[in-house]
Amino acid sequence: MFGEHELKTKFIKILDRRIHLVEESGGRVLYRRDDVRVIIPGGDGGFRVLPAPASGYGVEFLMIKLSRKIAVPPKATISGYLSAPIDVEVKAGDLTIDRFVVGREKYALYGQDSMGVIARYHISDFTGEEPDSLGVMKLVIENPSDRWRMVEKVVVPIGGSAMFYSEERAYYPLVILTTKGIYEVNNTGNPPDGRLKATRTAEPIPNFRMRWG
Repeated sequence: MFGEHELKTKFIKILDRRIHLVEESGGRVLYRRDDVRVIIPGGDGGFRVLPAPASGYGVEFLMIKLSRKIAVPPKATISGYLSAPIDVEVKAGDLTIDRFVVGREKYALYGQDSMGVIARYHISDFTGEEPDSLGVMKLVIENPSDRWRMVEKVVVPIGGSAMFYSEERAYYPLVILTTKGIYEVNNTGNPPDGRLKATRTAEPIPNFRMRWG
């Protein structure tokens, strides 16, 4: 699924979406997905199907609501996994020829009612093992305070974020949530697993403060 593909007649299925490559005369290949059509010259390729952050229509944040809240003890650090939505980017060489949403698409307002921003929205459980989902996020929660803290949502900055992938699964960079007076989120830019490939050079998006109206 994810990674480089040979330019020959084939189907590539990603959840509810299907890419169709069709060899034509003259060594050309037709890329087809829904109503998108792109002609690609055959030969050595660099044709890749890659995961992308779930920005949908251009949002900068991903809001994940936990299906079960987490009570974090003082001075504790806990880690686990969330399922997470993704987009898909298709590239011929260094050119993006297609980008699309997979799965069910939801959005929500993040921030104050009068001046909030739209975020991609998802509900997930917090599990000790990787969920059986196309998109995965590893989350570390740190509570440096002397008080118990409650975590019920995490808002992650995803604008410009790299992604990591295996052949069958996509991963966000490791995310660290620190429960200070104002909860702070750090998109570290680091892979959650050193065996994964990166979509591009990753950089951190640190010190984002979650605020609620």
